[in-house]
This record gives sequence, C-alpha cells and structure tokens, in this order.
Amino acid sequence: MTFSFAQDIKGIVIDLKNDKRISEVEIKNLRTNQQTKSDAQGNFSIPGNRYDYLSLMVRGFDRDTAFIYQELGEINRIYLIPDKTTIQIDEVVVTKITDSRIAREIERAKNNSKAVETSQTKGGLRVSPSRLFGKDAKIARNAIKILELEQEQRFVDRAFTDELIQSLVPISDADLPLFKDKYKPSFEFAKAAVKEDLTAYILVSYAEFKKLKK
Repeated sequence: MTFSFAQDIKGIVIDLKNDKRISEVEIKNLRTNQQTKSDAQGNFSIPGNRYDYLSLMVRGFDRDTAFIYQELGEINRIYLIPDKTTIQIDEVVVTKITDSRIAREIERAKNNSKAVETSQTKGGLRVSPSRLFGKDAKIARNAIKILELEQEQRFVDRAFTDELIQSLVPISDADLPLFKDKYKPSFEFAKAAVKEDLTAYILVSYAEFKKLKK
C-alpha cells in the first residue's frame, strides 16, 4: 500500500471560468504512456513520479501539457481554460497552468473585469454597467480569485517544503503529509516570513503536533 501511494499522481481537473470539476478527461503520463480518466467529480489518480508530464484531452479546452512539480501525495489542481475557437473539435490537449501563464491569465482576467474605461474622444472616465454586471465580467472576477489563490498556494508550497521540515524536526515520512496539511502556514505569513521565522514556526508546530499524537 505504501509503494502504491508513493507512485500515484493524484489531482482534480477544474474549469477555470466557473470552478466546476470536469469529468471524463483523458489523462496520459507522457513518460510511461499509462492512461486514465477523471471521474464524475473531476478526480483522477495515475501512476507516475514527481516532475512527470501529463497530457489531458477533453472537448472544448485549450491545448498544452501539464508538469507535475508538487510532492507526490499532494492533490494537483489542474485548471483547464475553455477555448471557444476549438469547441467543435472532438479532442484537444490541455495543461496545468505554469507560473508565468497564471500571471498572464490574471492580467487578462483583470482587464476583462474592468468597469471603468478611458474615452479618447470624449475625455474623462466612463463607467460601463454591462462590463460591471455582465456575465463575462463575473466570469473574469471568479477566474481572478481562482488564479490568485493558486498563486498563493504555490508560493506557500515552495516555502513549506518536505526537505525544510525534515531538516529541522525528526518527523517520519508517514506523518509528514498529516503535519503539512494541519500546519500549512497562511500566504500572508509565508510572504512576510524570513528564514528564522519559518524555522521557529515549524519547531513550534511540531511540538504541538507531537502532543496531539500522544
């Protein structure tokens, strides 16, 4: 059971624009050629290793590849972007969004959600109710929230690593996922913390974790 868990990439496939989970997505590990499909809740599990590439195929979404950078055992959230230009194509390849693409998508979503426009011909600012309350603006604002949350979670994951934790406290591999899930720091703390702050946080959290284990 331990070996099987250690070799599985687990994830959830989600529509970026409405935060709904996507079923029946064909998922393939490009290194091993093994394949699976996401279930009715968008969940999937496929044999693989950290740093593998996955391809995902589903009707009506952007084309790309997915790079698995998170520790195995953690849930990979894969956001797919609907592509109106290829909606009629039977199958397309989609991807987990890279850090640089997240930044670009946030900027694009913010532009799409703006309700104030500058007029070059009439001068001043114009407020557009259709852009403020319209469907596309709501979708854009929802996308911003999702993307910014993903950005923050990735930042925390890169600070609160397995390697750092196990270099500071004698925690077992079996207990590590539970510890990380329970004591994962907030984005605000991780962003402001220096190395000494993070070290102190891990030591204090581990002391509390040991008491709860008794």
